[in-house]
Amino acid sequence: MSSPPHPPALSPPVVWLRTGTEAFRRMLAAIDQARHSIQLEIYIFQADGTGERFRAALTRAARRGVHVQVLLDAFGSNGLPAGYWRELEENGGSVRLFNPFTWRLFVFRDHRKLLLVDGNVAFVGGFNIGDEYDGDGVTHGWRDLGWELHQSYAVRQLAAAFDVMFRAFDLRHRLLLRIRRPLHRQTPAASHGPVLLGGPRLRRNQFRMSLRRALRSARHVQIISGYFVPNFRMRRTLRRVARRGGSVELLLAGKSDVPVAQLAARHLYGSLLRAGVRIHEYQPQILHSKLIIVDDAVYVGSANLDVRSFGINYELMVCLEDPRLAAEARELFAADQRHAVEITWRHWHKSQDWLTRLRGLWACFAFTKIDPWLARRQLRARS
Repeated sequence: MSSPPHPPALSPPVVWLRTGTEAFRRMLAAIDQARHSIQLEIYIFQADGTGERFRAALTRAARRGVHVQVLLDAFGSNGLPAGYWRELEENGGSVRLFNPFTWRLFVFRDHRKLLLVDGNVAFVGGFNIGDEYDGDGVTHGWRDLGWELHQSYAVRQLAAAFDVMFRAFDLRHRLLLRIRRPLHRQTPAASHGPVLLGGPRLRRNQFRMSLRRALRSARHVQIISGYFVPNFRMRRTLRRVARRGGSVELLLAGKSDVPVAQLAARHLYGSLLRAGVRIHEYQPQILHSKLIIVDDAVYVGSANLDVRSFGINYELMVCLEDPRLAAEARELFAADQRHAVEITWRHWHKSQDWLTRLRGLWACFAFTKIDPWLARRQLRARS
């Protein structure tokens, strides 16, 4: 008598996407297995080998009757040739460009990275779609990471957030413009739970508020951020954690695709180092990861620790509080830290000649003052 078939193995609630290669492999597999719906939201989509693999997989899904929706940032993905999505659209897929580029609103970008399949699984992290993200972050490819989520409540929140952005892609939608009706309040499932949204005019930015609240009583903080230009209040909060005896470790970019952002970040090291914050710079490849660990809480998503992510770009982060997940995150942090060099106060001070200080001051001023001023000006012009 034959034994009954084993039930299909259930996926764990959270799967770590430890490299770009692993993330793309699992994302493409999910797209190929999709039966009902695919929703893809990406800041940068490039017409290279990786982009072609995703375009082909999305087109195949549309041909077999899957409802495919793609939302790309018009500025981040402006390198795509005309007609790039024609075959997908001819097979029923829908592609929209978020905030088509105009001088009146160019500062506001959709920086989110999200893939939803069949309403059952979501992929979040720092990955854009391009060849430079396809690697291990050590021998080749940028260093990045993310999550594959199978938690129904998180997936529902992410799906609701996607629906709002897809409807309001041209930034003419009142949901995205009126200060009294910010984006996160228009996302039905996102008022409570692990999904944290950010965007322009969100004075109660969910990600920023959650992080500052967690840091007030934090004992152990570890942060990986490819771009690090936080405002004064966030820097002060990090210093206070270190001064009251907590541990704060930052893993930042030793190599960057935005040198002016790195210049601004290094200008801010001094006060943090004097307060007892430890800073390391990742060496092998460009660092693009976004990971924050505050005691047992873990944040993963699209937001950097910078002013744009706190109030200009549209962002999403997922925060889960779980000791096991936090332990796994700390192992990932330690593994990346082995590929980094520590920046001591003495080393930093020695590197700060008058020209470097001046350039860093101007870079920091541009990111923390001019960028927000420009965003406020553009919002007032549209109000």
